[in-house]
Amino acid sequence: MSEENYFKFSNRVLLVPMIAVLLIWIVFWVEIKFQINLNDYGIYPRRFSGLRGILFGPFLHGSIEHLYNNTIPLAILTGSLVYFYRGISFKVLFWGLLLSGMIAWLIGRPSYHIGASGIIYLLASFIFFKGIFTKHYRLVAVSLVVAFIYGSMLWYIFPIKDGISWEGHLGGFVIGLLMAVFVKAKVPAVKKFAWEKDDYNEEEDEFLQHFDEDGNFIENKPPVVSPKDKSIQITYHYKKESNKKDPE
Repeated sequence: MSEENYFKFSNRVLLVPMIAVLLIWIVFWVEIKFQINLNDYGIYPRRFSGLRGILFGPFLHGSIEHLYNNTIPLAILTGSLVYFYRGISFKVLFWGLLLSGMIAWLIGRPSYHIGASGIIYLLASFIFFKGIFTKHYRLVAVSLVVAFIYGSMLWYIFPIKDGISWEGHLGGFVIGLLMAVFVKAKVPAVKKFAWEKDDYNEEEDEFLQHFDEDGNFIENKPPVVSPKDKSIQITYHYKKESNKKDPE
């Protein structure tokens, strides 16, 4: 797979993040418009009815600040996932949503856990670790950008602040790491320079032919004639050595 075919923009790169953002804002607008509270549809740990929160909880937010804080990271990370890992993007989103939610349901405190932050931690973790594991220079660069922008979020997988579902953050982070390890992604082969290839021959390197044995640059390099080229004929002329001596 070539890099040109792999890193190719498509409408999904904009469409998927747009749909995700619209959904969480529409749900919040419905709650405000009709004066209802849907927090009961969040994840409630170790309660059978709380399992529905695995699907519905990420679309619910407690305040406009909570919603705003999740909007931009969700859009950026979802778009990055679809662009750089389009072949497995929906698999990561679907199974990541279920598995990270299940962890929150198993280990969470007895309270309703809502918000898209678990998905954000899932995406940040997956994109970071997957890029490092692939060792592709572009994907590693994306990993470093994610670490630079969202690296401070790592602290919130621990219970350092009341009112934050660190259990959901931890679940997203762990599942993102595991999916980076076990979910296979097709990535383009890293292009090698000529001198990195196994069949590299210095004598056939056009660049090195511009230099002589002492390393001096040759402005007009001598033409190289392949011995296999039968269309070129070389004719040798021999001159007999004369035995006559010039008169003194």
